[in-house]
Amino acid sequence: QLVESGGDLVQPGGSLRLSCAASGFRLGYFTIGWFRQAPGKEREGVACIRTGGGSTLYSDSVKGRFTISKDNAKNTVYLQMNSLKPEDTGVYYCAAARLLSLDSAEYTNWGQGTQVTVSS
Repeated sequence: QLVESGGDLVQPGGSLRLSCAASGFRLGYFTIGWFRQAPGKEREGVACIRTGGGSTLYSDSVKGRFTISKDNAKNTVYLQMNSLKPEDTGVYYCAAARLLSLDSAEYTNWGQGTQVTVSS
């Protein structure tokens, strides 16, 4: 099971850190990905990390602004989001996969999501 937290209302240019806590399985053997879905839009892959080796992958829309990281001891993956824009608004989900990919079809064990709203 994966549980997201940390979503909030933030002004443009602000920062947030999202957490994805895993239970029932140990990180270190999977890729954990962050996805987002805005109203009326398809789910979009944002970032993912190999929890064993630490390799990462980012979408072009967030590269240089978002950083994904892991703490295997806490069984948690984080998404640090800086320089937030209104277009970053959406429900953010984390999920697990075997491969390093931003394709949602590769992922299972989806969390319930956490709302991020970027607005003045």
